[in-house]
Amino acid sequence: MPGSPHVVIIGAGIVGANLADELVERGVDRVTVLEQGPLPLTGGSSSHAPGLVFQTNPSRTMTQFARYTVEKFSGLDLDGDWCFNPVGGLEVATTPERLADLYRKQGWAASWGVEARVVDPDECVRLHPLLDRDRVLGGFHIPSDGLAKAPRVVAALVRRAQGRGVQFRGSTRVTGIEQTGGRVTGVRTPDGVVPADVVVCCAGFWGRRVGAMAGMAVPLLPLAHQYVRTGQIAELVGRSDERTEASLPILRHQDQDLYFREHADRLGIGSYAHRPMPVRLEDLVEDREVTASAMPSMLPFTEEDFAPSWEQSRLLLPALASTKVEEGFNGIFSFTPDGGPLIGESPDVAGFWIAEAVWVTHSAGVARAVAELLTEGRASLDLHGCDVHRFEEVQLPDDYVEETSTQNFVEVYDVLHPLQPRLSPRHLRVSPFHRRQEELGAVFLEAAGWERPHWYEANAPLVDQLPEAWVPPERDAWSAQFWSPVAAAEAWRTREGVALYDMTPLKRLEVTGPGALALLDRLTTGKMDKSVGSVTYTLALDEAGGIRSDLTVARLGPDRFQVGANGNLDLDHFRRHAPADVQVRDITGGTCCIGVWGPLARDLVQPLSREDFSNEGLRYFRAMPARIGGVPVTAMRLSYVGELGWEIYTSAEYGLRLWDVLWAAGQDLGVVAAGRAAFNSLRLEKGYRSWGTDMTTEHNPYEAGLGFAVRMQKGEFVGRDALAGIGAGSVDRRLTCLTVDDRRSVVLGSEPVYLGGRAAGYVTSAAFGHTVGAPIAYAWLPASATPGTAVEIEYFGRRIPATVAAEPLVDPEMARIRR
Repeated sequence: MPGSPHVVIIGAGIVGANLADELVERGVDRVTVLEQGPLPLTGGSSSHAPGLVFQTNPSRTMTQFARYTVEKFSGLDLDGDWCFNPVGGLEVATTPERLADLYRKQGWAASWGVEARVVDPDECVRLHPLLDRDRVLGGFHIPSDGLAKAPRVVAALVRRAQGRGVQFRGSTRVTGIEQTGGRVTGVRTPDGVVPADVVVCCAGFWGRRVGAMAGMAVPLLPLAHQYVRTGQIAELVGRSDERTEASLPILRHQDQDLYFREHADRLGIGSYAHRPMPVRLEDLVEDREVTASAMPSMLPFTEEDFAPSWEQSRLLLPALASTKVEEGFNGIFSFTPDGGPLIGESPDVAGFWIAEAVWVTHSAGVARAVAELLTEGRASLDLHGCDVHRFEEVQLPDDYVEETSTQNFVEVYDVLHPLQPRLSPRHLRVSPFHRRQEELGAVFLEAAGWERPHWYEANAPLVDQLPEAWVPPERDAWSAQFWSPVAAAEAWRTREGVALYDMTPLKRLEVTGPGALALLDRLTTGKMDKSVGSVTYTLALDEAGGIRSDLTVARLGPDRFQVGANGNLDLDHFRRHAPADVQVRDITGGTCCIGVWGPLARDLVQPLSREDFSNEGLRYFRAMPARIGGVPVTAMRLSYVGELGWEIYTSAEYGLRLWDVLWAAGQDLGVVAAGRAAFNSLRLEKGYRSWGTDMTTEHNPYEAGLGFAVRMQKGEFVGRDALAGIGAGSVDRRLTCLTVDDRRSVVLGSEPVYLGGRAAGYVTSAAFGHTVGAPIAYAWLPASATPGTAVEIEYFGRRIPATVAAEPLVDPEMARIRR
């Protein structure tokens, strides 16, 4: 790529070295890497990392990052010495709860294409003879996991990249980021400014400081983590030498927050069982001499914190009774509010990027993704869970980052339910209806700082009134967590009466100005030049035709649009592309929304307003200003539960009044408040997709069943060229509706789906369909899986029969929603 931009990478650890290598592999011919420590042993987290690579993760993206890391490191060596040792991985269970979770992990592995299996105690001991057979109930074995020798990997990558023209400058501290006109121009060092067109911060736990130099908030917390090496263990003598280092699989004892790896005839032990130890960067000795056993990222060992872990280690591995802890340290690495990496470009300084909070396990995969972003404008993997802009403003302050990151450290090895909410901080964002919801016994879960009702205990008496066909079956203990049969009653009242749903937490953007129409037309797949009052369901694509979001766009004036979005990533996307004559505002916090849905919705709303809420007065997918009980609102004829009704918006100051007016008027109609549990069930019965769960940038509209939202004839829009020649009949895979044959078996998502006895796809969303009386799952499957095809879903190690169904399952004629 002659004449390519000059890329300056800050940090020559495992991420920076990988990124330099990935960039030159793609033809970027001007790359400089600045490192404050000496090369190649920089003194950062990579220099002391134990190098365990466990690939299986609840996130498909994180698993693919790790798979690529294994693949890449397996092809590296340094002067004939290994960079990756594929000894395999073994997680052991010492409690029934952990054993059940290992079967769940086996499902993730099958979903994401990693060979793995749950093994019995005898097999655990065969794989790792130091284990106490009587303490182990089973294990999870991944043959392709292994050890990455991080310092050696860095040295090998530096050497290879240097051979391709990359300049590495060690012992060079970054003191500032130069910028002009909102674009990065260079990196300041004590030796002068290094010119740059693109800067990528891969500074590890120093990333927050470097980000601040560019005015970018990096939600990252450095934490210390204990690691020790034992003395010689007789049972390990002769198994491995100093060169091979390990032959036993890396071992995780997650019930006690411990992991183990060989160092020839010794063991290394890492612990997350100790108290969290946040690290202040200003307390570190930055100019400390770097050696293999002493570096700025290695803090003094606190023996008292490790004592309980040592006792637990000796119980699991009796051979440790003959040795002792010979050395230890508290090593620094990075945590984030949700445990994910941080990838993205500054919203204010074009060309300044970060790739932070990345562990060795995912390092090569993250580096490849960032290199793709810089050279192709998109990554081949979905990155929405890694994008630094996924966080809301309330999640960026230091106290929030420290509390949530610390909690992630505590829970890193815990068995966590997919719906499990954080306990603190809570009540950061509440809708104007929150007081009324509490009075109705709302059970709140949390997302993006919002308190979101999942069901209301006030509706519990309705469970006894459910018609027989609506009575939900008993659930297993796992799927019954964070669920209640009250959700069935709320779904029933929505389908047969009327319900109020709090839709306030859904992101709302206001796009205004002379260029607003042109901007939205260019960034979405739908026709935007419609009459005032029109509402359009549309998609935002990337250049390759991948779905970066789905949106509802309401034209409220000639140059004023309200966009129903999926989150902060949409706000960032629109702002980056908005010209000077367009303003993009997040209006979520200043507004609120009630979904009034059900066959009696018009009976509730019309008497409260002088505007015409008849089918003729406000057609489906139209909006109008109105007053309801004197409250000024915008009513949009939309329904994501598949019933007659409206999304009714007003400013936050009127929210409580609006709720009270609707609630009082609905008493004679049997109105109920309904939560997200019922909402999710009803939307799946209608086949409505959830972006980020059901589809991402890895899927095009036709695969996702959303081809109807693409208006190719409207002219140019982002992603249009990539969709040329593609249609619903030409795709190889589809998002497919499944009904589970056993109505007592409710899956939750990410489970593998077997077709013809082989893993062929995975579940995205799932819920019990209260209207149809059966569990529903959506899954990515080969296009050959047509309605009537029998499949199986693996749920905690057992296969559950299911059937491909035509969608939507409820009201395919759309008669209920249009009446």
